[in-house]
Amino acid sequence: MKVVKFGGSSLADGPEYEHAINIITADPERRVAVTSAPGKRHDGDIKVTDLLIKYAKAVINDEDTNTLVSQIFNRYQAIADYFHLPADQLASIKGRLLALPKQDYPNDHYLMAAFKAHGERLNAELMALVLNHLGHNARLVTPEEAGIRVTGTPNNASVSPETYALLDRLTYADNELLVFPGFYGITMAGHIATFSRGGSDITGAILARGLHADMYENFTDVDAIYSANPNVIDHPQPISKMTYREMRELSYAGFSVFHDEALIPAIQGNVPINVKNTNHPEKPGTLIVPDQSFQPTDIITGIVSGKHFGAIYLHKYLLNKQSGFTLRILQILARHHVSYEHMPSGIDDITIILDKNQINDSLIDTICNEIQKEINPDRLEWINNYAIIMVVGEGMKNRTGVINDILSPLAEKHIAVPMINQGASRIAIMIGTYNEDADAAVAAIYHRFFAN
Repeated sequence: MKVVKFGGSSLADGPEYEHAINIITADPERRVAVTSAPGKRHDGDIKVTDLLIKYAKAVINDEDTNTLVSQIFNRYQAIADYFHLPADQLASIKGRLLALPKQDYPNDHYLMAAFKAHGERLNAELMALVLNHLGHNARLVTPEEAGIRVTGTPNNASVSPETYALLDRLTYADNELLVFPGFYGITMAGHIATFSRGGSDITGAILARGLHADMYENFTDVDAIYSANPNVIDHPQPISKMTYREMRELSYAGFSVFHDEALIPAIQGNVPINVKNTNHPEKPGTLIVPDQSFQPTDIITGIVSGKHFGAIYLHKYLLNKQSGFTLRILQILARHHVSYEHMPSGIDDITIILDKNQINDSLIDTICNEIQKEINPDRLEWINNYAIIMVVGEGMKNRTGVINDILSPLAEKHIAVPMINQGASRIAIMIGTYNEDADAAVAAIYHRFFAN
């Protein structure tokens, strides 16, 4: 049995919907489909999720919502019209949209989560209606019915282990197609909570594990996962096969094709993942497989840069002789609910790398002021334009001289490397540089390993 998930661009309008339905029905092993909310149809268009966020904010601010409701409903109506779906079958979708402001929510965060989740919820309902209209035996299965339980905050939820026991009890007919909305689950108190943005990938992986699928197919708008960003490298080499942990390392620094958190349920269930293109389903795509028995064909699998980092640099003589020094810094970060990404250090120096999506200028000043007061370093500096480059490959762990091969082309291009780190897994080397050098660094490393 296969679980198939479609991204927002793959379900944006009628023709894209038709591609998705042809894919679902072309293989009898594809028994479970996971929908995202309709995405952009063209440049300048707006995703349904973003419209729903506007809808939620208008409700919170007690503003008129009629125009927004019409905009959102018209996106589903246009898809239904493409398939000549009877108008009365959309009454439930319109009714759910109108009923959203009338529900009881513990606070505005839960309200926002419920509104956002309905992009997927309504699209799954529409997909089931269209499939049945075309003569296929399809059934909408909601997270409430399936038992997808979550914990955490309303807009950044995590799956509860109880989910997998509940999914084991889900029954369905042999000839039945199950359509699930992605992106959200149900809290213990019965409220909707969403995974982080792009979380339909997570739903697909949860279902692949919970329903013991043989394969999780993730359909998107690219032919494969590439060894480097096509916006940086012209026609980069596609990756035919890679391991879970390679994908995890690359996703961390910026590979956006596949949600990195979605790997975890798949890893736990030992389910292979195939990333494919909705518009070219005949192409093999990229296969993501368990680490065991994997035989790499290249030294390097992929190179990616992330430019959303900053760093606090501290210098203090005899730092290595002071017990509890690092603990005191981490306690300052913890007080402000800020996690750190990496902390390379020397005998007198520490660099604390932070994700700038977690912080703002005011918080940076507050944290640095507290570090100066409590730690009194000899030097304290905030580096705003920090970039991290991940060079990843299972083939690296049994090769000597790889670091030299990575750093040599950077030296030739006069690219500064203020930090380098290799993890214990030996399949990833992390390089710190500056934003303005990041693309040039990726290109230099790529051409060293892939140009020939």
